Amino acid sequence: MPYRPSTAHASLGPEFFDVVEPAPFPSLTLRYRNQGWAERVGLGALTDAAWLQHFGAFTPLPGSFPAPLALRYHGHQFRHYNPDLGDGRGFLFAQLQDEAGRLLDFGTKGSGRTPWSRGGDGRLTLKGGVREVLATAMLDAQGVNTSQSFSLIETGEALQRGDEPSPTRAAVLVRLSHSHIRIGSFQRFRALEQPDNIARLLEHSIQHYVPVTGEDFAAEDRAAAFLGQVVQNVATLGAQWMAAGFVHGVLNTDNINITGESFDYGPWRWLPTYDPDFTAAYFDHSGLYAYGRQPETLLWNLVRLAECLLPLSDKTRLEAALAGFSPAFQDALDAAVLRRLGLASQGPEADRALASRWWTWLAESQTPFEEAFFRCWAGRAPWPGAQAALAGAVPVGRDHPYFHGAPCTMLLDEVEAIWAPIAERDDWSRFHAKLDQIALMREAYNDGV
Repeated sequence: MPYRPSTAHASLGPEFFDVVEPAPFPSLTLRYRNQGWAERVGLGALTDAAWLQHFGAFTPLPGSFPAPLALRYHGHQFRHYNPDLGDGRGFLFAQLQDEAGRLLDFGTKGSGRTPWSRGGDGRLTLKGGVREVLATAMLDAQGVNTSQSFSLIETGEALQRGDEPSPTRAAVLVRLSHSHIRIGSFQRFRALEQPDNIARLLEHSIQHYVPVTGEDFAAEDRAAAFLGQVVQNVATLGAQWMAAGFVHGVLNTDNINITGESFDYGPWRWLPTYDPDFTAAYFDHSGLYAYGRQPETLLWNLVRLAECLLPLSDKTRLEAALAGFSPAFQDALDAAVLRRLGLASQGPEADRALASRWWTWLAESQTPFEEAFFRCWAGRAPWPGAQAALAGAVPVGRDHPYFHGAPCTMLLDEVEAIWAPIAERDDWSRFHAKLDQIALMREAYNDGV
């Protein structure tokens, strides 16, 4: 795959970003390199030394931005509007295209202070970087649309944090994502009463990320058509999270992008067993972002996007686009459940009925969440209730080494067990072993339906 750089975001103009400088770090130690995706974007031949220069010291990639761009946005945080957001410890480092011509962003986390740091140090803990690498790998293996952790480099700094033992080690993460345009990107221009910039961002998004397909839409219809596609993207993402048993934790509007990809991970968790009230963030005292409330939260966020598009479209058309969320979510959830069970579709009604029975059984039995799906893919569902829920649609066992062992899970105690030897004696063996297990899981689940 040839390397195909881009500077598309710069065409939006300086009202959309600030040119910034990366932080100088005391040292750079490569901890994770996503070689698979590096090959897919034409960077697989980089030496480790060159990798450190580009993704640790942020020497510009040829043909992309000469300096990083800190993106501007606002957002609702736990449904309270905050105009003091923006890239506070990250930036858009470079853009490029994959083999399909899709525009991709290299975004950072922990790369230093920007005009939007709000008093923070602009840094990322090494533990936070490790957690994001694990989360993206696991979601990808489960068939969830997600950003990719591209690089993790330890930076030799000691950070003070109030919510974990300090001093703690620091790192800089580079994320590869189809888009870093957020709902909050549109909200900023609504708050500033700049409809022309909303229109400019809309057209940029349609051109590069969310194409309006079908008939030629009149100018007043483009915003509604765009919203309708974003609704589909986000509904599909929410359904995939639910089928994976994943809880994002902080579903603020600045953490939802227009392409419907998981990104900006905070205190994420996976369910041990089915529990709609399960929360990931210790500070989510009201359970606003609990597992079972994720769909309604995503829709609430999409309504905020629709509000931004009111100057460009008719309210009725925007409401019609929003009304597509529920059916899109339900269809995507049925499809995601069947994929997780290793079953082919038997038609919409049969699929809906089977998925409904399956959720009921998971809730009543409190069977370990991931194990239930794993056993069905492996062709062994010994629980009588599970067999009844499947109603004769028994999967054929997959003859793959992954199914000869135990299911790969990513529960909180496992993450802590991976981190402990890194923190105590710089032992990364459990981290790499978990990534190997996830890779085997991905291979097994992609070798079926």
